[in-house]
Amino acid sequence: MRPSHASAGVLAVDSGGSGLRAALAVHGHVVGVPLTSKEPVRTGPRGIDAEHLLAQLLPMARELMAATGTEELGAVAVGAAGLATLGDALRAELPSALERELGVRRLALAADAVTAYVGALGPRPGAVIAAGTGMIAVGTDLGGWRRADGWGHLLGDCGGGAWIGRAGLEAALRAFDGRPGGSAELLARAERMFGPVAGLPGKLYPRTDRPAVLASFAPEVAACAASAVGDPVARDVLCAAARHLADSAAAVCPDTGEDRVALTGGLFKMGDPLLVPLRAELTQRLPHARQVPAAGTPLDGAVRIAFDLASDRLTLPRDEHMLYVMTEKSTTSPSVTRKEDSSSLSDK
Repeated sequence: MRPSHASAGVLAVDSGGSGLRAALAVHGHVVGVPLTSKEPVRTGPRGIDAEHLLAQLLPMARELMAATGTEELGAVAVGAAGLATLGDALRAELPSALERELGVRRLALAADAVTAYVGALGPRPGAVIAAGTGMIAVGTDLGGWRRADGWGHLLGDCGGGAWIGRAGLEAALRAFDGRPGGSAELLARAERMFGPVAGLPGKLYPRTDRPAVLASFAPEVAACAASAVGDPVARDVLCAAARHLADSAAAVCPDTGEDRVALTGGLFKMGDPLLVPLRAELTQRLPHARQVPAAGTPLDGAVRIAFDLASDRLTLPRDEHMLYVMTEKSTTSPSVTRKEDSSSLSDK
């Protein structure tokens, strides 16, 4: 007997800057151990490379299905970094490829900020700050999505890991030059980590992974701020980061009377040097929103989206750039419901 979509397994995928993770879940619970590819999905002239994503995902999906005895997938949810602005090829090619290769007839393509949101808060109104090397804030009133920042390390990601690391290195170079606003302690830490700072531009500028290199110095800024002396320049960097993060959260958080705000991502492992000023900023900027811990990860969010889609319980707002949904009712023209008020679906 053909299993129902709700009882069949669902596949959840988290594709980000550090690689691709995939998990198979039954009744909303992950079965076995998620699989990980440490190679990030490439981007090219058409945006996210759908062929490269499929080359990694299909073997992982088949391995998970074989290991769990799953013969059919009720739904697949893919959370992909860059989907909002670089997802045209993925939206055009992934639905038919997954239907052809795995028989998938229900598919959700979500911006990674959306899967981070659902993993942290579930289908509730509020806002989530997702921060690691970069930073993006996303919010919803359950009628539409709003996002702020996420513009990358050259144009934004203000308050994220690369931003903090760059600000810390700038303070180190100011101390090296003898300019105001420098930090001798940050200079010493930069030279221990990278060697003489006079050679830092030559080591940094040619790198294709500059954001990650900059972000690698962010924990040094936090350690410097938390040291026994408590470097004031490092503290000021983290306080400025907290203001930027709170600005983005305030830009996307609705005011429904039951809003929650949560933090997710590796940046917040820095602990109190960043969290204390950030919580104070959020209390001031969003007094109506309850600050809560993130319930889960972006992969957990993808599991929830896939399971709700398989069981016809997906109530999250659908949008071509943030949450793109295909069902078997429309295999040639994916089902995308867009609100007439485009301001509620701002793709900044």
